[in-house]
Amino acid sequence: MKREGRLSRTRVLEGAQEPVAMIDGKRVINLSSNNYLALANHPAMKQAAKEAIDRWGVGTAAVRPIIGTMTLHEELERRLARFKGTEAAALFQSGFTVNVACCQSLMDAEDQLLISDELNHASIIDGARLAKAPRKIYPHRDMEALQAILESPESRRAARKLIVTDGVFSMDGDVAPLPRIVELAERYDAMVMVDDAHATGVMGKNGRGTPDHFGLSKRIQVQIGTLSKAVASVGGYAAGSRDLADYLRATGRPFIFSSSHPPSVVATCLKALDLLENEPERIKTLWDRARHFKEGLKNLGFDTGLSETPITPVMVGDTEKARRMSERLFEEGVFALSIGFPIVARGKERLRTIVTAGHASEDLDRALEKFGLVGRELGVI
Repeated sequence: MKREGRLSRTRVLEGAQEPVAMIDGKRVINLSSNNYLALANHPAMKQAAKEAIDRWGVGTAAVRPIIGTMTLHEELERRLARFKGTEAAALFQSGFTVNVACCQSLMDAEDQLLISDELNHASIIDGARLAKAPRKIYPHRDMEALQAILESPESRRAARKLIVTDGVFSMDGDVAPLPRIVELAERYDAMVMVDDAHATGVMGKNGRGTPDHFGLSKRIQVQIGTLSKAVASVGGYAAGSRDLADYLRATGRPFIFSSSHPPSVVATCLKALDLLENEPERIKTLWDRARHFKEGLKNLGFDTGLSETPITPVMVGDTEKARRMSERLFEEGVFALSIGFPIVARGKERLRTIVTAGHASEDLDRALEKFGLVGRELGVI
C-alpha cells in the first residue's frame, strides 16, 4: 500500500469542525467535512447537549433492549418518523450499522433476492455479504440492467426482493433515478430501500431526502438516514412502517448488541431537527454556495464528473497525482482529501470536495484560486 501511495495518513482537527479550521497545525479552508449545514458547532446544538447531560447523565451504560432506552430515544424516533413522513422509525448507533442490520435482517433466507447498485456505500456491501439471500449487482444507475435482473429466473423464484440504492452517491455526488426504480419495483413486486445519508438535510423539503424530493415517500418501504452528516451528531435510522421498525428492533444485531446513544447525542439530533424544520434558509445557502463552487471548478477546466449535489469530485485519474494535488492544496491553505483505489475504481481517482452552508463566498473564491494554481502546476488542467 505504501508503494502504491494508498496508505493514507490521518489529518487531525485541532478544534471545532468549521468551514475554516485548524488541521495539523495549519488554518485551512475545509472542503472535506460532511457538516453540510454548519451545525457541528452551532450554539443551540451545544446548549442542548449540555442540558441533556445535566438531566440525563453522560451515558446509558446499556443496550436498548435491556435498560438503554430513555424517553429521549423514543422521542427522537417519533420525530424522525414525522420528519420522514412514515409511521415509525428505529434508531441505530450509526449509519453503517443501520445498513448492515437492514440488509441482514430483511434478507434472511436463501429464497430471497437482494439487488444493489454497484456504487452503493460500503455498509450496504457489507450488509449484503452478511445476508443469507443471494445478491445481484447492477451497473451504476443502469435501469435496463435492473429490469433484466427483475425479469430473471432468480427474481421470479424469489419470495422477497429488495432493491437497495444510495439516494445521493457519496463519491460522485450524483442522485439515484428513484422514480424509475420505484416504477420497476412496483411492476415486479419488489421492495425499495434508499440510503439517504448524504441527502438528509440536503435534498427535499426541509432536507427530508430524495424520496421527498421526488414525491415518493409513501412508495418507498425503507428509508435509511444518518445523523452524522448534515445533522452533525452521530447515529442512523430506518424509517418506514411500524412493522418494519418493530422487526428491526427485534432482529437487528447492531441494535440489540450495541450500547445506546448518550443523552447528549440524542438531544443534539432533536435540536438539529428543530433547526431543519424552522430554518430552511440554511439549505438554500448550502445549494447557492455549492453551485458557485462547482461552476468555478468547471470554468477553470476541471472535470467534476456526474455531480448534482454539494459533493463535487475533482477527477484526476491517477493515485499519486491525486495524493500530490491534495498535499499541495493543503500547503496553499485548502484541505481537499484525495480518494483512490479501492474506495473508487482505478482510473477514477479524485479529490472529493464538499461545500457547506457555512463557507463564505470569499473562502470559496480563495479555494478556487488555489485549485487553479495547483491544477495547472500538476497538469490536471
